Amino acid sequence: MTTFDDRERAFEAKFARDEELQFRITARRNKLLAHWAAEKMGLTPEETDAYAKAVVQADFEEAGDEDVVRKLLGDLTAAGVEIDEPAVREALADRMAEARRQFIEAQ
Repeated sequence: MTTFDDRERAFEAKFARDEELQFRITARRNKLLAHWAAEKMGLTPEETDAYAKAVVQADFEEAGDEDVVRKLLGDLTAAGVEIDEPAVREALADRMAEARRQFIEAQ
């Protein structure tokens, strides 16, 4: 039974590492996305940092990316930036690829 228990612990440890890595990549993606949106809105560097934190926090509202898309779309529209949901989703996908690349290079 020890071999089975060891395998089970190893799978649990791998799952925990994978989940943590995915969380960190998603948080990085959200920061990159916030910087992209802040540039479009013409925010100052200080406002950009605060906005990045707000976007990361918005991701905790519900599972998935809908909360982030909704926040960005609402903020960009309120700032007078003409943008639609597909453009925000495209930026989200682009920033996810960039966040993954950055994590791969960091390791």
